[in-house]
Amino acid sequence: MKYEAVTIKDIAKVLNLSTSTVSRALRDSYEISAETKKLVIEYAEKINYRPNPIALSLKERRTRSLGIIVCEIANSFFSQVIDGIESVAYSRGYNVTFLQSHESFDKEKLSLEYLASRSVDGLLISVSTETQDFSHLTQLSNRGFPIVFFDRIVDEIDTHKVIVNNFKGVYTATTHLTEKGYKRIAYIANSEFLTLTKDRLNGYKKALGEADIEIDESLIKYCNHGGMINDEVEKVLDEIFASKKKPDAIFASSDKLTTGCLHYFKKHNIKVPKNVALVGFSNNENSDLFNPSLTVIKQPAMEMGEIATNYLLELIESKRPIKDFETRILDTEFIVREST
Repeated sequence: MKYEAVTIKDIAKVLNLSTSTVSRALRDSYEISAETKKLVIEYAEKINYRPNPIALSLKERRTRSLGIIVCEIANSFFSQVIDGIESVAYSRGYNVTFLQSHESFDKEKLSLEYLASRSVDGLLISVSTETQDFSHLTQLSNRGFPIVFFDRIVDEIDTHKVIVNNFKGVYTATTHLTEKGYKRIAYIANSEFLTLTKDRLNGYKKALGEADIEIDESLIKYCNHGGMINDEVEKVLDEIFASKKKPDAIFASSDKLTTGCLHYFKKHNIKVPKNVALVGFSNNENSDLFNPSLTVIKQPAMEMGEIATNYLLELIESKRPIKDFETRILDTEFIVREST
């Protein structure tokens, strides 16, 4: 037996109403009385009626679909961002398509081309660590395509952006280390051209300056793939620990880099915090179960996803072009545990 979805015509026939009345009632139109709305909505819920997305897209000239590009869905931070995106999108009647760049500029471009070819209504993106050329995004934005950036943003494109207070988060964590007596604090960062890398590095340097600790550039290292390539993390840690004056603490500026440090320490029998203290960015829900438990900067990932999605839907659904944009800055949470 062929499945046939319930339509507005079916509801209208049962309730002895016109299809236009049923349609307006379901859209909560002011033209329909409260009594009729109640009748229609209760019956629609009873028969589990769902609007036809294809019909809606044709009528509204929208697909009611959002495109999302992140570096890696398995990353605990981005998986929580995705939870926030989905919670808002689905509640507003939108579907989502997630693609991964795996920190590759080429994969990011291909993902963007794929989503554009699928005619999504808008894009949420955290750019890859390799991305320095933003022309693929600029071209879309200049044509009026709705884009919202989160976490890793593009300063050159005017649109809504959602980030955390990277400067303050790292300043607080580095100050904690200096107050604990650590003096040779290594800093392992994402690619140096990312805005968040620059903000985090400034927080690190300010905290060291206030503690009268001279900045040693040999202790500042960059991983252009954000910790996704183990050999890259091993290389910078080898360089740091090859120094005659070894670090007494390490700050890892991303989730992947934090776990990369832990793998390195285990491999080389480096004890935390006995041989070296460790602070990192991490939204891993099990960071308190590690041995030792991890001191971390935790980001409001789900809230970031919710806010970014609301911004994108505002751009999509606005009757007039939006020209006033906001960069929303969220606070991080610093959690002190055994690793420091």
